[in-house]
Amino acid sequence: MMLSRSSLSSLLIVLTLAACATKAPVPVTERSRSGAVTAPAETAAPPRVARPGHYIVKPGDTLIRIALDHGQNYRDIAAWNGLENPNLIEVGQELRVVRPEAPAASRPAASSTAETRPVAPAAAVPAAPADGVRREPKGGKLPYSEQAWAQAQKPDAPLVVAKVEPKPEVKPDAKPEAKPESKPEPKQEPAGNGDKIDWAWPASGKVIAAFNETSSKGVDLAGKPGDPVLAAAGGRVVYAGTGLRGYGKLVIVKHDNSFLSAYAHNQSLLVKEGQAVSKGQKIAELGDTDSDRPKLHFEIRRQGKPVDPSKYLPPR
Repeated sequence: MMLSRSSLSSLLIVLTLAACATKAPVPVTERSRSGAVTAPAETAAPPRVARPGHYIVKPGDTLIRIALDHGQNYRDIAAWNGLENPNLIEVGQELRVVRPEAPAASRPAASSTAETRPVAPAAAVPAAPADGVRREPKGGKLPYSEQAWAQAQKPDAPLVVAKVEPKPEVKPDAKPEAKPESKPEPKQEPAGNGDKIDWAWPASGKVIAAFNETSSKGVDLAGKPGDPVLAAAGGRVVYAGTGLRGYGKLVIVKHDNSFLSAYAHNQSLLVKEGQAVSKGQKIAELGDTDSDRPKLHFEIRRQGKPVDPSKYLPPR
């Protein structure tokens, strides 16, 4: 049977529409103004948030840097996180940077032995008399005598209680009311005193760069190679080495639970980690390691945050 031309055209249109319906959807691509085709944008994962007392390692971090920024000894952080090699940390790793609390097992437990006290026996309930009428118990105490003893043998006899004259109440002499002693108010320490730390300048050179929160985390003091670098206050050395980029040969001294001081760019170090130092003790010699000129870069950090040393050091 021959199809007409119009019927043949209608059949081709139907077949074309059916073929289009079976094709998979074409992926959508984006085209920039220059004509380059780019892949579909993926949804960025939300940034990971560290737990309280922890820090997530970022690219370029070292354990020394993390410890300095949190006011801790890097060896303590390594111990808290079970790091056998402090130089091996990974980006994205979560590290504890605050001293963990003592476990509950090590805390003194309350005594589990309860105090036992003897229970007084319940008072015996007198039996009802034969006539069924309950009488009140006879009370009162008598001093011992032959008459009292004989009366005690006759329960139906009336009980004679000797009258005891009350003794006059003796009132103590009234004492004047004691007034609470007035205690002097505690002396308010001025702001920025370093929690009573006795600070001193670590070098005699003039200040060539002051503290600012953007580009300088401390002060720079001029000097000649070999000039003495002194501990600004008493404490214990928590780092002595070259593990912090940009600081050269560095000494970090921990003074208490809040304050650290850092001494950078030295040409030689005269103390070791764990060593106790006193205020004014020579701990290094000024140099130019990781610096464009001989100088001492000095920082004071409170809870790991850099603070302006001029607010703590005495006036010159």
